[in-house]
Amino acid sequence: MIAMQYSFTLPADYDMGIIDRRIAEKGPLLDNFPNLAFKAYLTARRDDEQQIRENLYAPFYVWRHEAGLNDFVCGNGFDAVSQSFGRPSIKTWIVWQAEISAAISSAAFATREILPIEPYSSLADLRCREAEKALADVEKGGALAAVSAFDPTCWTQIRFRLWKEEPKSTIKSGFQAYKVGHLSLPKVD
Repeated sequence: MIAMQYSFTLPADYDMGIIDRRIAEKGPLLDNFPNLAFKAYLTARRDDEQQIRENLYAPFYVWRHEAGLNDFVCGNGFDAVSQSFGRPSIKTWIVWQAEISAAISSAAFATREILPIEPYSSLADLRCREAEKALADVEKGGALAAVSAFDPTCWTQIRFRLWKEEPKSTIKSGFQAYKVGHLSLPKVD
């Protein structure tokens, strides 16, 4: 599995309703996309109360196989996004663990945390701890999905979670909270 995210920072006075309408119109086009575990259409809005400093459109994907990622990035949908907002840098992570609950479709919020991996730390131990944390967050912690992954290029790890209720605001380096505008999922048989 591969996790993927790109992000567009939009001007402070940007009408985020434009993004909401785009998500409502285009979001369902990726429902049932081959090799896609899920795509969360994510936004964050500049807000002094939540101390969010930027307007963001930042979809997050989990691909079952790289063929799906390739088909999407080389396809018309990604080309349309690139034509509208510019070609973004795409972050990718190798998934250690992806726990997805049966209730994932009720996700309304997401959190993403990017953490450095300590030099020369045991990746096997870290992978095991992160897999256990992902499982616990879904089974007991209220998460509807939990993804733990790492990037061996920058030696960072990621914790991505989907939630039904808005999580408590956490202001720290590497942490970002989002609202989910749409969730594309595979067809349930």
